[in-house]
Amino acid sequence: MNSWWGRIASLWRTTTVRLTAIFIAIFIIFSVLLLGYTAFQVSYAIQRQQTDAIHRETGQLVQLDRQRGIRSVAIAVQQLSQRPGPGIYYLGDATGQQIVGNVSDFPPNILAAPGEYSFSYDRNVDLENPNAGDEGGYAVVQTTLLDNGFRLVVGRDVVERRGFTAIIFGWLGLGVLGIVVLSALAGGITANRVIKRIDSITATSSKIMSGNLSERVPMTRRNDEFDDLARSLNAMLDRIEQLLQGLKDVTDNVAHDLKTPLTRLRNRAQAALGDKATEETRRETLEGVIEESDQLIRTFNALLLIARVEAGTPSGAFSPVNLKEVVEDIVELYEPVAEEQGARLTWSANEGIVLEANRELLGQALVNLIENAIKYGVRRDHPEGEDDADRPKSTIDVRTSADASFITLEVCDNGPGIPEGERGRVLERFVRLEKSRTAAGSGLGLSLVSAVAHLHKGELVLDDNHPGLCARLVLPRKR
Repeated sequence: MNSWWGRIASLWRTTTVRLTAIFIAIFIIFSVLLLGYTAFQVSYAIQRQQTDAIHRETGQLVQLDRQRGIRSVAIAVQQLSQRPGPGIYYLGDATGQQIVGNVSDFPPNILAAPGEYSFSYDRNVDLENPNAGDEGGYAVVQTTLLDNGFRLVVGRDVVERRGFTAIIFGWLGLGVLGIVVLSALAGGITANRVIKRIDSITATSSKIMSGNLSERVPMTRRNDEFDDLARSLNAMLDRIEQLLQGLKDVTDNVAHDLKTPLTRLRNRAQAALGDKATEETRRETLEGVIEESDQLIRTFNALLLIARVEAGTPSGAFSPVNLKEVVEDIVELYEPVAEEQGARLTWSANEGIVLEANRELLGQALVNLIENAIKYGVRRDHPEGEDDADRPKSTIDVRTSADASFITLEVCDNGPGIPEGERGRVLERFVRLEKSRTAAGSGLGLSLVSAVAHLHKGELVLDDNHPGLCARLVLPRKR
């Protein structure tokens, strides 16, 4: 018993049940008032119709008396008395003695003075055989004193009307009871369904908090607002799981990729402290330590920048940026570097291409793409017997294009390119296709470019340049 009451109390504490109860109460009150008003109006309309009929017939009989005399009135009352129905008619002389009519037993006050009265009476069932039996009734009548002193009484038996009114209010009570029961049943079913959906979300949240990040909020085929909520929550959970997996991958990669340079730093420092180390050896060792330290600092700076970009907190505000000016400045800076590495850096940018962007991050993304093209897109080997003069020079092209909604910045080279199956993986942190990892770098360049693209609501697309790689940064004109 206590558990049952506890269940009811716990349900009542939920907002869903309380709101459902409030809506049911409002609906019931409105329904009761509406049905009660309807029943009252129907009963009043019947009563008013009978009262109007009494007044109308009384006026007609008074008019008949004035035009044709009391004999005509007596004939008319006799004919009306013989009609079946609730009509009550009486015509008596000045002393109250009945002349014609279907009711003879009136209270004395009704015949004493004109007016409207109501009373109980015994009405003859069979007018031709008055002793056959009497039927009790209740009447509403109007007494009129004619010009010749005769008493005219016209009325209606209201027993049937009251019975009809009782039927109306009886069905009103049944209707109210049905409304209460059905409303409570519908409210209970609705509240139960809502609570079940909420409980499923709560259960999923509990499983996720316990460490099972693969759990998702169940969905139905109804496509209602709860399914919309579940869809949004599942998308959020997918994103959270993706971020946590990325954090795990970053942690693993940091531990793996930074262990080697830190070990080299320690070994070099230990060698410099050895007894056999000369002054020149120590100097070279310290220079190597500084170089390794600079590389580690660059790696951590890149990680911090990626983290800030993915968090949506860039160092500069978004403002209109002329893409041609950005391309021109950076290409001018890297043309000597590309020439020194045996590549030709060319560019073409249309005038008037302006987009809403972070100029610093957009420039950093272009720098990373050009540095990747110089590092991996320039041909380092050539066939035997071919000297540097005969070897075709590698080319790196920086181009821009635009339409009404999007702007594309692409850096293409004619190097070995990236296999199609690896193009998605190289956007992850610390991923390098060079297995030996002898070349300088940390594997964060394309990750930063991808983060910048997502910050600007765009994307980084890696495509085949036949031969080589074409990296396209597709950005909307307005965020």
